Amino acid sequence: MANLLESVPNFSEGRDSSVLDAIGQAMADAGGRVVDIHADADHNRSVFTLVAPPEQLVESLAAGIAVAVARIDLRRHQGVHPRVGAADVVPIVRFGGDDRPERAARLLARRVAMLGVPVLGYGELGEGRRPAFYRRGGMEHLAERMAAGEVEPLLGPAQLHETAGAVLLGVRPPLVAFNVDLDTDDVEVARSIAASIRERDGGLAGVQAIGLLLPSSGRAQVSTNLIDVDATPLWRVVEEIERLAGERGTRVHGSELVGLMPARVAAAAAGRALHLPPMAADRLLEVAADGEFGSL
Repeated sequence: MANLLESVPNFSEGRDSSVLDAIGQAMADAGGRVVDIHADADHNRSVFTLVAPPEQLVESLAAGIAVAVARIDLRRHQGVHPRVGAADVVPIVRFGGDDRPERAARLLARRVAMLGVPVLGYGELGEGRRPAFYRRGGMEHLAERMAAGEVEPLLGPAQLHETAGAVLLGVRPPLVAFNVDLDTDDVEVARSIAASIRERDGGLAGVQAIGLLLPSSGRAQVSTNLIDVDATPLWRVVEEIERLAGERGTRVHGSELVGLMPARVAAAAAGRALHLPPMAADRLLEVAADGEFGSL
């Protein structure tokens, strides 16, 4: 990864495979390597994991966003996940201390603005704001806040694009997106658990969470982001959701990882499950071998 940057763009489409194929092909044709795609029909959202050298990453993201702007119409969009854009969230992930992620993000902002879509900064590009700051109240409320001057774009028009909304562009450290399904159709149970575990309400450090109802299965879901993967281990989040679910008369049905996770998160979870002392990522064969011999 020394010469590569990573981005994890989230697009507001999780059902139409032709749109997802077009986005992925556009990014690949522009030189990016798509290493994972997670599409969710209930959320009506897809998460692509993309790696490339900085210049190619910008070109690849610009190409994928252009397809999303052309083919996703938020006026007809339905899904349980909050969103304010066709290319809703586009983070460039910071692994080290250099300025390449920020430089790439600002170059990308110019390309997005050329599409007539406002670019709203979050994370290191937005004074620490999170996407939830912009999603509060939905697109209609965001349009009002922009019209009032409360929210100003980094670049691009001062109003939302009619069909594509805005792009939330950020630079951030790695995070883990992880969803836990409950054995109940009571969404209030999921919302209560989410409120108990998320940091902003006095819960677990570095954890964001919302409660949703999945139409396809009829199950409630606790959807989480671990925005500080070292502050609270993933296994601790799942353990707490299990405990809180039990207190509310239900249990965990299953879970899913959205996109990829840092190796150290998987190593910590494996160590916990196997009753091992804290286990570093270099105890994983592929990680250790990669450092010596290159990728397996």
